[in-house]
Amino acid sequence: MEKKQFQAESKRLLEMMISSIYSQKEIFLRELISNASDAIDKIYYKALTDPKLVFNKEDYYIKVIADKENRTLTIRDTGIGMTEDELENNLGTIAKSGSLAFKKEHKSQDGHELIGQFGVGFYSAFMVADKVTVISRALGSDHAFKWESTGTDGYTITPCEKTEVGTDIILKIKENTEEENYDAFLETYRLQEIIKKYSDFIRYPIKMDVTVKKLKEGSENELVDVQEEQTINSMVPIWRKNKNELTPKDYEQFYKEKHYGFDKPIKYVHLNVEGTVTYQAILFIPETIPFNYYTKEYEKGLELYSNGVLIMNKCADLLPDHFSFVKGMVDSDSLSLNISREMLQHDRQLKLIAKNIARKIKSQLQSMLKDEREKYEQFYKSFGRQLKYGVYSDFGANKETLQDLLLFYSSKEKKLVTLDEYVSRMPEDQKYIYYATGESIERIEKLPQTEIVADKGYEILYFTDDIDEFAIKMMMSYKDKPFKNVSSGDLGIEAEEQETDQEKQENQELFDYMKNQLSGKVTNVKASKRLKNHPVCLSSEGEITIEMEKILNAQPNNPNVKANKVLEINIHHEVFQTLKHAFEKDKDKLNLYTNLLYNQALLIEGLPIEDPVQFTNDICKIMV
Repeated sequence: MEKKQFQAESKRLLEMMISSIYSQKEIFLRELISNASDAIDKIYYKALTDPKLVFNKEDYYIKVIADKENRTLTIRDTGIGMTEDELENNLGTIAKSGSLAFKKEHKSQDGHELIGQFGVGFYSAFMVADKVTVISRALGSDHAFKWESTGTDGYTITPCEKTEVGTDIILKIKENTEEENYDAFLETYRLQEIIKKYSDFIRYPIKMDVTVKKLKEGSENELVDVQEEQTINSMVPIWRKNKNELTPKDYEQFYKEKHYGFDKPIKYVHLNVEGTVTYQAILFIPETIPFNYYTKEYEKGLELYSNGVLIMNKCADLLPDHFSFVKGMVDSDSLSLNISREMLQHDRQLKLIAKNIARKIKSQLQSMLKDEREKYEQFYKSFGRQLKYGVYSDFGANKETLQDLLLFYSSKEKKLVTLDEYVSRMPEDQKYIYYATGESIERIEKLPQTEIVADKGYEILYFTDDIDEFAIKMMMSYKDKPFKNVSSGDLGIEAEEQETDQEKQENQELFDYMKNQLSGKVTNVKASKRLKNHPVCLSSEGEITIEMEKILNAQPNNPNVKANKVLEINIHHEVFQTLKHAFEKDKDKLNLYTNLLYNQALLIEGLPIEDPVQFTNDICKIMV
């Protein structure tokens, strides 16, 4: 028997396909099942135009047969089969797709699409098999033929016997190596797992003989192992069903089956889009945050299917980072796939789908915020920080998309409010959206810097997340209202102090002395226009605020960023009189008081004291 050589490509190409094109060996089963599905589809297509050919769906199936003893794995289909010439042309020529040629000749009128188009998937079998045998009998033919190959050294085609139309692909599975456990591809449970993962929604039954426990005939309690043929795949994906037929329980069950999370989805979106790009999708907004969400280990992305076959487990390009919490899947037959069908070629279709999905997610969140506020706040507790990161990233490019989804705690309402709700309540004379930063609501409420703003009757937003102020800095304003930190140098509402020229000069001399004493620690010491009851506080000048300094310096690389701090003194507080007296009579005491007030201001801000021992010694000095 003369062995034929592969015509189209060299030994190197076949080696490259086997070793490089597919990232995981288990993909071979997906490819062979997809080819089998195509073979059945071809009969379906012919039946549309041939009145003599009746397509009875119950007669068509794919069967996977594992034979451990002989170390073979068979993928059998009842599809259209191949003639001798088709075996020669389709299998003897690498990367020539019979499905692609058939697809060009038969345009689908009802959404029925062939999966295969590259013609290399069949050769993935050589990743796991020493020898591949194809026995096929074509529709309308009385003859069958056997194609056989052990890889790059060529193939043979010989006549053989086959009673039914269709194709058997028989793989002689390789022996185990130190690196690979090929036995797994003969294990029923592993084969079921691969089928469910990649081919669960192939539209024809994928059958296997499965061992099950059954009660022995005539016995009341003795169980025996029985071989039972079972259909492994679901066939009809939930996303292709009519929405009216589905209940929330159906979506929750799908979420659970696909292992999208251990929780229940707080919301889901079922999309069926036709037009420039056609796709179906089911998107879930989880209820709780995954344990690894804010770690490098977390991978965003949606499952991507092409015509019901899983192509990518996590397609990151379908989700923007700020919506990375969304789970779900997309199925489209209009995407451009690469030769292995494992990855996408980045084309216009993919970008259109991603853009549309982002728009749909935002719309769903807006709807939840408007109509289901309690549920939205539950979602926001888990993923609000991610929305803020979205505002901050890309230099604020997403602020228009996300700003109306943000919530912050309100000093007046004592609950979370939107920026729109805040602005709608602003008095006419209020120029800014005021906010205060701190580790907790309780901590912020005690800040001296909030006094003057609160006395004006203005609402203050409390920022307790480390990302809050960074996000707001990117936004700069909302509805033409600039944001203003209550600790900033100029609040726009301070009243001018009624001081004589002499008082101003005397006070300035005192402040200059204190500034010199605190050289390198503060950029200025001045009379406060914001304090009423507290003696001292820190404010900041410039873009870096005190809270931002704390957050940045807590990073692993510790950039040692410093805010330009200003020590503000309440000249109406009795402490100020003590300072003035010390300035006139006892400079040593003034130095002591200056350091104490500075450290007091640091503590109020939640900043570390540079020398705790010295601080405690200073306290002891004023007690004796």
